[in-house]
This record gives sequence, structure tokens and C-alpha cells, in this order.
Amino acid sequence: MYAVIKTGGKQYKVEKGSRIRVEKLPLEPGKEVELKAVLLRKEDGSIELEKGKVIAQILSHGKGKKLIVFKFRAKKNYKRWKGHRQPYTEILIKDIKEV
Repeated sequence: MYAVIKTGGKQYKVEKGSRIRVEKLPLEPGKEVELKAVLLRKEDGSIELEKGKVIAQILSHGKGKKLIVFKFRAKKNYKRWKGHRQPYTEILIKDIKEV
């Protein structure tokens, strides 16, 4: 059984027991969160659209790898360096339920 969920403007294919990194959620580690934005749920060959919910546990928060943003204009003596680290929340999928 798997489900496709939407959180943080992105879509993720999840299964029970999988760990994923999503956009940062404003909850403490150890708390459970109910994700209701289920786009698709497949169980035993049958597919249900926009029905169900996913129960997940918050494992940790962190920052991703550093990305470098470099702007350059030829022959204009213009260079700009900027770094960015995207915050994330790591979650563990506990259960996929139907509504």
C-alpha cells in the first residue's frame, strides 16, 4: 500500500515505515501529525483519489546542503555570491488510513 501526499507545495510517494524529508513543519520532534492532503491511495490493486489520511511522526529538524547562488555579468565587474540552506523536517510514516 502506498499514498501520494502533498505538503509544502511538493508531492511525495510514501509507504508505511518510510522516512522522508519535507518542508519545515512547526511542530516539535516526537509529536504526531495527520496529513490530510492525500492525492492518491493504492491498496490491493484498487486506487482511490483524494480519500484517506496519513499519520506521521516528527523525527527531527535540520538544514539541507548549502546551495550557492552566483550572479555574474560579463564585462561589467559584477559578481554576487549567496549561500542558502533550506530547512526541513524529517518524518516517519506510521500509517495510511482511509477516511
